[in-house]
Amino acid sequence: MPRFQRVKISVLGRYMLTDRREFPCQVLAMSPGDAMVIAPVSGSAGERVVAYLDNMGRIEGNITSVIDGGFEMDISATPRKRDKMAAQLTWLANRDVLNLPEDRRHERVVPDNRHSTVVLDDGRRYNCKIIDISLSGAAIELAVRPAMGTPVTLGRMRARVIRHFPDGVAVEFASAQEMLTVVQQNLRVS
Repeated sequence: MPRFQRVKISVLGRYMLTDRREFPCQVLAMSPGDAMVIAPVSGSAGERVVAYLDNMGRIEGNITSVIDGGFEMDISATPRKRDKMAAQLTWLANRDVLNLPEDRRHERVVPDNRHSTVVLDDGRRYNCKIIDISLSGAAIELAVRPAMGTPVTLGRMRARVIRHFPDGVAVEFASAQEMLTVVQQNLRVS
């Protein structure tokens, strides 16, 4: 298997071990072929792991070694997925190094239904109003200001807080949605 250069990043997510237990995690270094994961439960070498990472989406592979406070894993992916991962990692690494503003890759629109909910990881739920939305994130009017980097769920989509402004926050979705209609459908409160 080809070796890839790891880049230092800080990406939050969740992972599942083979016994189907799920835990939060943070990836500190990653390449298109492997990742160093800080995790509350390490699993064991050779164990299969599936992770959902903010900005990266789903990755899967096997634990190659158990380290203090986590594990290292290889990543099973098609060449096309590895190319996409390399581009995402380059952007993430440069965004942190260059202190780039939020990524404006996608056109912003005002959704048909602007009312939704934000749920914090501890279960607290707040009504919100969507100011505008794109495939990669949203600006929302919200009565509270969760800390920068806080994971939230907007409607049914995982996101994290990336900016504060006077009437609310901007969030970045954990993985860019394929079509805006999917985004709008997922924002409806069930």
